[in-house]
Amino acid sequence: MSGPLLVFLHGGGVNGWMWDKQVEYFKHYHCLVPTLPGHGLQTEKVPFSIHDCALEIIQLIEEKRTEKEIILIGFSLGAQVVIEILSIAPNLVSYAVINSANVMNTRFMDTMVAPLIKITSGLVKNKTFAKMQAKQLYISEQYFETYYRESIEMDTDNLINILKESFSYEMPSSFSKSSAKILVTVGEKEKPIMKKSAAKIAEQNSNCKEMIIPRIGHGFPLADPDSFNETVEAWINDN
Repeated sequence: MSGPLLVFLHGGGVNGWMWDKQVEYFKHYHCLVPTLPGHGLQTEKVPFSIHDCALEIIQLIEEKRTEKEIILIGFSLGAQVVIEILSIAPNLVSYAVINSANVMNTRFMDTMVAPLIKITSGLVKNKTFAKMQAKQLYISEQYFETYYRESIEMDTDNLINILKESFSYEMPSSFSKSSAKILVTVGEKEKPIMKKSAAKIAEQNSNCKEMIIPRIGHGFPLADPDSFNETVEAWINDN
């Protein structure tokens, strides 16, 4: 593929399939959709680190890029990895879209994560509960069975580690040095902490633009893929 390299990083608890509509839309780009550790059908126990994920993605980009322009797009956990990549390699990426990233460091949740996950682990296998969870993430019927299968097969310790890492994430000070043009998006219906995070991210780099998406909660790419794709396309074409 001769177009720019477009890298999509999925959120926690889902997988690369969440970007299917984007890959289809950006078919003239060279799209990469890696699976983050501990997700999908990777059922073995693995240590999870946003920093280590960022290093792995940077290595993957270096292997695939040749002389191509790099565009980086992340949702939720994947958006935190995007922030880390931009902080580690400030001149690697030309354009980035950070969708629904938490950078407020809710480390106080650490002690609550493990008990809550263990209490609700049995509910994950309940399809009614799973459908409620899927609805909150805007996961359609087309992807529900895949989401459900991956959810019940996900290692509990992996999930706990991923959530702890995400809750305690802090934006590196070096993020301010990134030369990428960065679009920061958050849903109008998201929790206040997510809106505060979006504002904080945008304040830390002069190349950032913040955008609040009307009538959308946590899951803009899945809730309205057409609008998301058009927004991304406009951004990377300087419109």
